[in-house]
Amino acid sequence: MSLLLVYLAFPLDLVPDVIPVPGYADDAIIVTAVLCSVMRRAGIDAVRKHWPGTDDGFAALIRITGLDRTTPSGGTGL
Repeated sequence: MSLLLVYLAFPLDLVPDVIPVPGYADDAIIVTAVLCSVMRRAGIDAVRKHWPGTDDGFAALIRITGLDRTTPSGGTGL
């Protein structure tokens, strides 16, 4: 996670942001990959327990990370 923060703070990107679509897409892809890794390591139950957002936001997070929605999530019905 700390490497992600360093990457995002570093002024040089893999693809410069001056290139319209791929310039921003590389950052989004890296953030999504780190998010997926954190979700898989922590587990859905732990993330749900500490999730400050809405149920819809949590459902979107599950979809984005590709985690199985049938995994128990502390009885929230998600």
